[in-house]
Amino acid sequence: MKCLFCQSKITSEVTWRTLFYPTPMSICKLCNHSLTVISGARCSRCSRRSDVPKCIDCLQWEQFPARDTLRYNYSIYQYNECMQEIITKWKYRGDYELGYIFKNAFHTHFQKMMLTAAKTHLAIPIPLSVERQVERGFNQAEMLAQFLPIPKAPYLQRVTSEKQATKTRSERMGSANPFQLRKPINKPIILVDDIYTTGTTLRHAAKVLIEHGCPEVISFTLIRS
Repeated sequence: MKCLFCQSKITSEVTWRTLFYPTPMSICKLCNHSLTVISGARCSRCSRRSDVPKCIDCLQWEQFPARDTLRYNYSIYQYNECMQEIITKWKYRGDYELGYIFKNAFHTHFQKMMLTAAKTHLAIPIPLSVERQVERGFNQAEMLAQFLPIPKAPYLQRVTSEKQATKTRSERMGSANPFQLRKPINKPIILVDDIYTTGTTLRHAAKVLIEHGCPEVISFTLIRS
């Protein structure tokens, strides 16, 4: 089997675990080692590497309770050069198969985040606008959500198509809410997305959900940039 990213041949080590529980690898050791998993002390609210319980960004969010609607975010990877290359090919150049690189990590870290079974939670992927969905051909957040062992509920819809990536931090935080809810939900929700940058998009989505009956909203993201 070849690495989905660099196309080099993947050689698997045989251990007692792989012998009885074989899990196909989709990324080679070299590429996998180039990805930086967030480890050690992290901000309890956004997963940024931090020596203090809450980073400065999250303390700033807490000054605006009406907008600080997300209980916390858990991210797996830091954003680095290798991750940027993968995301560019996967998300912006339409290489759908690259998403499977993250399948095992997404499932494993989700169980680590929840600690216990999250049978009462529903996963909602952050939606793209119709224009962006057509442009890319798929929604990367929906793909990631499919890797989770809990029910999915695509009840959110995006009503504007503004690109957050082109905005400054202050512009993102002050942007209008781009989401609507297709129908009310009264269960705790786990929002799924690829990248947490300022947390504005996730908080916009959480605000809509809480206003329509959700008791709690947390998020699970692939990357903390």
